Amino acid sequence: MQKFILSPNAVSRSFRLVAVLWISIFNLVLFEAALGTDPISNQPTRFYDHSLLISSDYPCTWPTHPFPKFQIVPQNSIGPNGPYNIDTLYLDGNTGTQLDTPPHSVARPELKREKSGPFGLAYSDKIEPWQFGGEACVVDTRDLLDKAPFGVSPLVTPDYLEKFEKEYRPFRFGDVVLFRSDYSDKYYKAFPEGNRYINDVVDRKAPGYPDPNPETMEWLGKKGVLALGTDSASMGPMPDLAEPTHYAGLKYGMIWTEGATGLNALPATDAFYCFLGPKHEGGPYSNGRAFSIVGGDLPAKLIDACRNKRAIDLSPTLTPKKPLTHPGHRTGEHRQVYLKIDFLYSDYLDMWHHGHSMDSMAGTHLVPPSFALPAPGKRPQYSPEVRGWLSEYEKKYGPRGESDLTTEKVPIDWTCGNVRVIDVRRLSGTTDRGAWPLSPQITSQWIKDYESQNGELKPNDVVLFQTGVVDRYLALPADKNGDLGVGLWSDALSRKVEGWPALSPEAIFYLHSKGIRCVGTDAPDLGGVHPKDALMTYWALGSKEMVGVEFLCQLDKVPNGAYFLFAALKIQNCHGGPGRAIVLY
Repeated sequence: MQKFILSPNAVSRSFRLVAVLWISIFNLVLFEAALGTDPISNQPTRFYDHSLLISSDYPCTWPTHPFPKFQIVPQNSIGPNGPYNIDTLYLDGNTGTQLDTPPHSVARPELKREKSGPFGLAYSDKIEPWQFGGEACVVDTRDLLDKAPFGVSPLVTPDYLEKFEKEYRPFRFGDVVLFRSDYSDKYYKAFPEGNRYINDVVDRKAPGYPDPNPETMEWLGKKGVLALGTDSASMGPMPDLAEPTHYAGLKYGMIWTEGATGLNALPATDAFYCFLGPKHEGGPYSNGRAFSIVGGDLPAKLIDACRNKRAIDLSPTLTPKKPLTHPGHRTGEHRQVYLKIDFLYSDYLDMWHHGHSMDSMAGTHLVPPSFALPAPGKRPQYSPEVRGWLSEYEKKYGPRGESDLTTEKVPIDWTCGNVRVIDVRRLSGTTDRGAWPLSPQITSQWIKDYESQNGELKPNDVVLFQTGVVDRYLALPADKNGDLGVGLWSDALSRKVEGWPALSPEAIFYLHSKGIRCVGTDAPDLGGVHPKDALMTYWALGSKEMVGVEFLCQLDKVPNGAYFLFAALKIQNCHGGPGRAIVLY
């Protein structure tokens, strides 16, 4: 065997190479460690959804009698009876991830009861928009999971809060204190496994979910904390501390999320957390969508806006007194109207617990691509009239496209972003009265003219078109029946007035070229009053995988530089989605 003998110089070079190698490895380890401890603000901005899927296959509703069960009923599927997928919803406020407000336990002042107080009037439609968000403070209670007898909740006591303060910082106004046990992550499953989530706890077949006791709520209330959340099924410990815990917090004016999930994605502090749900009139609770934003400069800006109460609500209140849904172009085509349905009376609160039956596009809502586009592989049998429209559309704009992107699949960051309000009110009066019902078209030139004066649109901006229509009608006095906004839809559809400004397909294609994902309007809808023009608008939106937010209000109050937040209910296979829109600035 041949032997190799290194010279002294070669040995020296070898030692130098080994030394360099070890130094490089050491530096790499330090670099990776630095990445792991990098300040949150230096990391990329990420959105996290903390909402449970609403589906009859899951334990999404409170299971005891007489609380109603969730239902989604397809009213129309794309085909000969109409070119849209249309759903009717029936759900109460205790469905999915939900919000409790003070009237859940605090009686109205005029009742003069032991638990009466001013917050007995703080229903879901009266909560100020800044209270829905804040800095997430995640309190780790995982050691309590399943550590209790069957049917009993292990209790989160004030010492958990003291431990958090010792490790991080004191709680303060503007915080959203989140109790993380990972309960929903572990037990919110499709049936029959889903029985473990609530049913087995109620039936004393399994340990209860961890929850704070009344002393913990008092502790936080005295700190000025007004928003909480839990990834348990309720903020009320089983079996007999639910109401004492609720009242202990709600009497301070607190609101809180129940049934959150995925809190493991959050750091202990520094993330922005938000809960947004439909603005039901007189709601002691509300279903909704919980989400967070982590990383970059954005969370700190939004947290600061909430702490300083810089927020504007862009959603009208939902009430049967308002025309919140499309009345149809022809008899029999109207959408399900918004109805309040009482099911359980509370004598102490002098209040009916209630749910709602409504079209999935009642009030402020999401328009996903699947609203007007057929699912992949489907070949809908349109009516002869619509077939003609489709031929015209595809000759002019190209293939209509297809989509299975229903509401629950739309990422939350698509409907959040820096807001750009384009005033199109000057379009009113530009159509020929003889051609009514007709809406003036918002063209790409209108958008370009806006950009020339206000700067170019940037990718992921949320573009809102200000027509003033919803505000104008809802400001009218009530009629003799007490109804509000009479004529909002019907005046234009019946040719009494010109239709509201509508977004043209070529404007949609221009917005897509600028990287825009979400467009909105303070008109009843984006498509306008002419059926063919409206359908082409929605085909264009869907084909570019863009989404719409319709039926907004108060766009005249949105300041420059504001940030738009909207999230629809996370309903499985839904082709619309009620929700609430706000801006922070």
